[in-house]
Amino acid sequence: MVKVLIKKLDVKAQLPSYKSTGASGMDLMALTENSIKISPGSSSLIPTGLSIAIPSECEIQIRPRSGLALNSNISVLNTPGTIDSDYRGELKVILFNHSNKDFVVNNGDRIAQMVLMPVLKVEFEEVEDLPETFRGSGGFGSTGKWKKISMKKILKDIHVK
Repeated sequence: MVKVLIKKLDVKAQLPSYKSTGASGMDLMALTENSIKISPGSSSLIPTGLSIAIPSECEIQIRPRSGLALNSNISVLNTPGTIDSDYRGELKVILFNHSNKDFVVNNGDRIAQMVLMPVLKVEFEEVEDLPETFRGSGGFGSTGKWKKISMKKILKDIHVK
């Protein structure tokens, strides 16, 4: 288990927690003095009263709760939301109301889940050509319709003999 430093910005803030032994996400709870109404087709920034020190090789992903999505058509707008390792401000969640009814967030409501994820840093190497694949440049519905190229050519491109 990874140790992560977390700070309550308000004594009433609730620490995130796993709700089962197999859960990958920890529930985040709203911290608000007054209820927050999210109108249909609108979003709202929901505070949690927490800040966190994420390890430098990680990020926190903020994801929707499946129960809110199924039962109330509520989702995290920028799914998944990313909290960078160098951010030390309050964790806040952008909730979006996809339904045709008002949705109300009350203090202590479980609003999203957070998952600690590793981040791989890359260094780009500019090249003239990329190795070919069966799929090639096909995208957006092209799966299964890939241009056929020879296995010998692919193996040659990746230097396998």
